Amino acid sequence: MARAADLAGAAHLILVDGVSYLDPEPAVFEAMLEGWTKQQRSRFLNWDSTIKPRLSLVRRFAEFTNQYPWQWQPAEVEAFIDHLRAKTPTFTVSSGRGYQNHLRLFCEYITDARYGWMNICQERFGQVPVQILHEWNTVTHVSEYEGDPSRRPLTYDEIQALFDAADGRVEEIRKRGRKGALAAMRDSALLKSYYAYGMRRRESVHLSPYCFEWLWQDFRSRRSSR
Repeated sequence: MARAADLAGAAHLILVDGVSYLDPEPAVFEAMLEGWTKQQRSRFLNWDSTIKPRLSLVRRFAEFTNQYPWQWQPAEVEAFIDHLRAKTPTFTVSSGRGYQNHLRLFCEYITDARYGWMNICQERFGQVPVQILHEWNTVTHVSEYEGDPSRRPLTYDEIQALFDAADGRVEEIRKRGRKGALAAMRDSALLKSYYAYGMRRRESVHLSPYCFEWLWQDFRSRRSSR
C-alpha cells in the first residue's frame, strides 16, 4: 500500500516498522492517541484545555465500548451518549455536542489516508476504522442558546430595555419630588458597568467611591437647573 505522508502524527512515524508487539491492539491504540496528540500540538492547540480532555474522552469511550477504534460502529457512539444522558440527568445538549465533536475529530484523524492508520489496521487486524458520527446521529445546532433557560443571556433588545428602565426610574423619582434619585443613578451606573466590563459582585463592592463622583456632579447640576 502507498506510504503515508510525513505529517505530524503519521502512523509510520509513531510505530516502528518490523516490530511485532506482544499485545498489538492496545499498542496500536496508544500509538493512535500519541499520533493525534502530535497532530494537535502541531496546530498549537492547548494541552490542558483542549488536547488532554479530548484524549480522556476517547479513552473513556473505548472503555465503554470495550472495543478498539477500528471496531467502532455508529451504534457504539449512540449507546454511549444514551448512557451519559441516563446516568447524568443534567447532561446538556451542548455537552453532548462537544463530546460528539471530539470523537468525530478523532475519527477524522484515524480515517485520513495521509496519516496511514487505515493501512496499519488493515494489515494487522483485517479491519479499518470508519467515521461513526454523521449528520443523522449527532446533535443539530438549531438553537442560538441550548443551556438552562433560566440562565439564558439577555438579547440586545432586552439589555437596552433593562438600561432604559433603570434610567427611567431616576426620572420617575425626580418627577415625584422624592429622595432616592442619586441612589437610582448609582444603581443604573453599576448595572451598566456589570454588562460593560463583566464585573463580579465582589469586584463591584470594592470599586472606589471616586468612580461615581461624576454621578454626584451630574445630579447637582441637573438639580440646580430645575
